[in-house]
Amino acid sequence: MLFALLMNLRKIYFYCSLCIAVFASIMLLSSNKKSEPVPELVKITLRDVGNKLLLSNRDSTSLILPIQKIGDSKYQLSFEKALAIHPDSLIAIVARSFKQANLPVDYQIEVKQCEDLEVAYSFLKYANQGKSIIPCRGRIIPQKCYIIEVRFLEKIANSLNKYFWFWIVLLLVSLILTFVFFPKRKKTKPTNLINENSILIGKFHFYPNENKLMLETKEISLSKKEVELLSLFVANQNKIIKREELSKKVWEDHGVFVGRSLDTYISKLRKKLIEDETLKLTNIHGIGYILETKDKE
Repeated sequence: MLFALLMNLRKIYFYCSLCIAVFASIMLLSSNKKSEPVPELVKITLRDVGNKLLLSNRDSTSLILPIQKIGDSKYQLSFEKALAIHPDSLIAIVARSFKQANLPVDYQIEVKQCEDLEVAYSFLKYANQGKSIIPCRGRIIPQKCYIIEVRFLEKIANSLNKYFWFWIVLLLVSLILTFVFFPKRKKTKPTNLINENSILIGKFHFYPNENKLMLETKEISLSKKEVELLSLFVANQNKIIKREELSKKVWEDHGVFVGRSLDTYISKLRKKLIEDETLKLTNIHGIGYILETKDKE
């Protein structure tokens, strides 16, 4: 009973470890996925940026053209008319609008000339101010037709990565507990050979060639059919053997079939095994028989 409990605990630890391994694998795969803001939110925010840039040019009538998504995490803001851009104003407007919309704080801005798409101004903004690159502050970019492109710097989603090694360590500890404190049960052969002629079945020594069972010094004689039946049960301990299979192998193979003979011989065999409480020859109603063997305490 105690061993069975330990085996069940071993299974629980094993499956828990398996779940941890799967979860850790999912986290590792998830860590390679790149985060991207919701396009609709980005477009609304860029339209707000465009409106504020036009207002800074004292322009409250010209149109902001439709915001375009031109790539992964990359968007384009364009205008109906030319405008002058002050880098300090552009940096401040973008920062405020992005913060208000809760957009990523790591991004690149490029101001391109409409006629040749040459970059008139650009800057990199990171949450870590030390990494940000913001040149040419204080200089006004002359009035022209401009396209503003925004690219959110694709960053690895590290939120799960923070705990990745924790889960790996937990997995290893679980595996150690499983295999050290709950070692795998050694497989036992259905029969244990004592010598060339006898087989150990519970407390009995079975001598199939001599048609007998030995219980210590007590000898129990077996008929030929009982020997054949017991040999089948010993070879298939704790497995149900169908009536048809027993009848076929013990009787039909010899060219004889006897209807109720099987039940009669099973009953005789059961009585001869009754002195060993670890053995139980059970009738599975409508199916067949099983020789149940229990581990000795």
